[in-house]
Amino acid sequence: MNLKKYILVGFVAVMGLSSCGKFEKFRKSADLPTKYKAAVNYYKKKDFTKAGILFDEIMPLMKGDSTQELATFYQANCDFNLGSYTLASSHFKKFAEVFSRSEFAEEAIYMSAYSLYKDSPNFNLDQTGTLAAINEIQSYLNNYPETKFKEDCTNIIKELRKKLEKKAYEKAKLYYKTSPFNIASLKSSVIEITNFQRDFPDSDYSEEMAYMKVLAQYDLAKSTIESKQKERYAEASKFYLDLIDKYPQSAYLKEGEKMYEMSNKEVDRIAKLEAEYKAMLEKEKSNTSKVATGPQ
Repeated sequence: MNLKKYILVGFVAVMGLSSCGKFEKFRKSADLPTKYKAAVNYYKKKDFTKAGILFDEIMPLMKGDSTQELATFYQANCDFNLGSYTLASSHFKKFAEVFSRSEFAEEAIYMSAYSLYKDSPNFNLDQTGTLAAINEIQSYLNNYPETKFKEDCTNIIKELRKKLEKKAYEKAKLYYKTSPFNIASLKSSVIEITNFQRDFPDSDYSEEMAYMKVLAQYDLAKSTIESKQKERYAEASKFYLDLIDKYPQSAYLKEGEKMYEMSNKEVDRIAKLEAEYKAMLEKEKSNTSKVATGPQ
């Protein structure tokens, strides 16, 4: 058994060395057709690493060659299968521009957009790449409305929008959690929640966001200077009414109602103080006027 095992290992090693030797021979070859044929053979065997290396080496020499079109398309596919999605997208896009009449042109445009989708970052990272992917896929759908990839494109856009939704949700929450009584953070939280409600009106997070908007606005009113409290408490009350209007059976109803009642009390208290202050000023003004004119 051990002898057979050693023979098998030795055989595999020899075959590996032979394969590497062949590949290096192709790399050193100055004959373009031979090198191209080897690259295509590696590609068809799904050895995209070796195929990609050979295509990269021969592409600058193939301008005007009859095999340039297929080689360019295969090169982009090698990049894609090796996980080099940014490079693949660039190569597919270039292919579609140079060979716009090719039978592979539409597929190349789709693959350029699809590569951006594959390269889209996790939701907690910068989403510039995700937005670029959505734009490219939507552009492809607009230009090829009857494409065989229509359903795939629709599902991809939904998936990418979910990622943007999650990013916006976490961002709004983070502003509130970072410093619950920091005025700048609370203002930003309300703004981000408003943006979220505008961009994702049917989100699964909508109810929670509506409640958090009440919470953030109430804390903002409580933390701000007195001259701005009345207006901000009134906004908190309005946001609560928006919450119960859309979610009359909301799980946040009880907590939200407490803030609504306290906000209304504060609005009434401040309004009363303002009225008293105004009356006092009017009285002082009247007294001053009487002193100035003297007895009649």
